[in-house]
Amino acid sequence: MDVEIMTIGDELLYGQVVDTNSAFMGQQLGRLGLRVRQITSVSDRADELTAALDQARARVRVILMTGGLGPTKDDLTKHVLARYLGRALELHAPTLAHVEEIFRRFNRPMLDVNRQQALVPSGCQVLHNAVGTAPGMWLEDGETVFISLPGVPFEMKKLLTDEVLPRLQTKFNLAPIEHVVVMTAGLGESFLAEKIQDWEAALPANIKLAYLPSLGSVRLRLTGTTDGQPSGYDHDLRPRMLALLPALRERIGSYIFAEEDVPLEVVLGRLLLEKNYYLGTAESCTGGAVAQRLTSVPGCSAYFRGSIVAYDNDLKTSLLGVQADTLAAHGAVSEATVREMAEGARARLGCEVALATSGIAGPGGGTPDKPVGTTCLAVSTPAGTVSKIFTVDRGRATNIEYTTQVVLQLLWQQLMGR
Repeated sequence: MDVEIMTIGDELLYGQVVDTNSAFMGQQLGRLGLRVRQITSVSDRADELTAALDQARARVRVILMTGGLGPTKDDLTKHVLARYLGRALELHAPTLAHVEEIFRRFNRPMLDVNRQQALVPSGCQVLHNAVGTAPGMWLEDGETVFISLPGVPFEMKKLLTDEVLPRLQTKFNLAPIEHVVVMTAGLGESFLAEKIQDWEAALPANIKLAYLPSLGSVRLRLTGTTDGQPSGYDHDLRPRMLALLPALRERIGSYIFAEEDVPLEVVLGRLLLEKNYYLGTAESCTGGAVAQRLTSVPGCSAYFRGSIVAYDNDLKTSLLGVQADTLAAHGAVSEATVREMAEGARARLGCEVALATSGIAGPGGGTPDKPVGTTCLAVSTPAGTVSKIFTVDRGRATNIEYTTQVVLQLLWQQLMGR
């Protein structure tokens, strides 16, 4: 069953708003066994939206739209839908009562444009928006289902989860697609593909492998279907997919940090708790980005002590105990300096494990000996201190992001004894 996602609004086309709705909808639809065939972004123009509906209808049976349901003149979705399907707009009394209650609760005057939020095309199934004023709409015309949801992400997510997905599953008797995710770090996708090419070639026809690279990491996603079974859910599919993983571990086990879709910082938190270690960071070029990744995990206070962002050399000395002679002889961007930074953080933050970063993030500051992108990392644990140096220049923001990922990988390797 194919679906087209259609996002509506000039702000998306101008790049003023990032479209996160499509990613969420695609993930949720895929879990039900619905295939997103295309994602289309359309401007706030009636003629262009009408043309987009014509084109989508020729491709898919379900058109899932977000945006254009607000009270202002540029919000045209339900008006265009009504004209497109030859339906009149009519007042939906329960929605009007809901909108009136929201304005009453906040003690705000209700304008006529707000009352118009309760107008919906005749014959549609109204999807109650418990957290906003614009209702969702489910309309059927022939074999095509048109679904219109608000563009506000938290409103869309609640309506999709509570109203749309259950209706789709009931209407189309869907069997979910199974996904098994393996997270890897430290090896690029082409090298991974070479190491597992025989394993991939032997996969059953109904199980496909996708390589999903990101900065410093590759997500391997196995997607399994019901293998042409006539109906119902294949309860053996997931166990059969999981049974493929031991052979994968034999080939790339040293690069696998999780067999679930979780980021590296979550895995590090589990390891630190398991070993009863506290962690601290000493950061220069990353400016606190490493600490931000680590503290994004709920419950991190159980193992994260804190961070010292010592950008200036004087602070490296006074706060972290880096020797002035080390800085004079080797410079701030050196393995000798980051080793002392990491060891100093362990002592001053009172933690068993500490990591350190120092580098030239750019765009300026490079020298012939140490060009922009030169970065030094260190991790200090009860077993000792290790360090590494590399040079990768992909622009300042990416340099910082990449350095953060690599130092977390180095920490993972040390905690795993690799």
